Amino acid sequence: MENRSPADATAQPANDASTRRKRRNGVDVSVRYFLPKPGGSPGVPELGQEVASEGEALIQSFKSSQPFYTLAAWKAVPEVNGGGSPVIVKQAVTRN
Repeated sequence: MENRSPADATAQPANDASTRRKRRNGVDVSVRYFLPKPGGSPGVPELGQEVASEGEALIQSFKSSQPFYTLAAWKAVPEVNGGGSPVIVKQAVTRN
């Protein structure tokens, strides 16, 4: 089950082919791109429309003179290290 913010509910989901994957610390991470919410508070990131690619986000950001936001989702999972002690590590959340 996936937690979704109100901004996610109104945003058009990107399909897997248009969602960029990046490698961070040797892990494939699904990255999504959002424009700011119209009328949002300055200095407070509020996700608006989702765009299909980083290139589209760059163009829209340039045209509107506004930033764009990237979103990568992680979850905390337990992992047993070499000494047998459990540690909590982050794991990239995959989109279905």
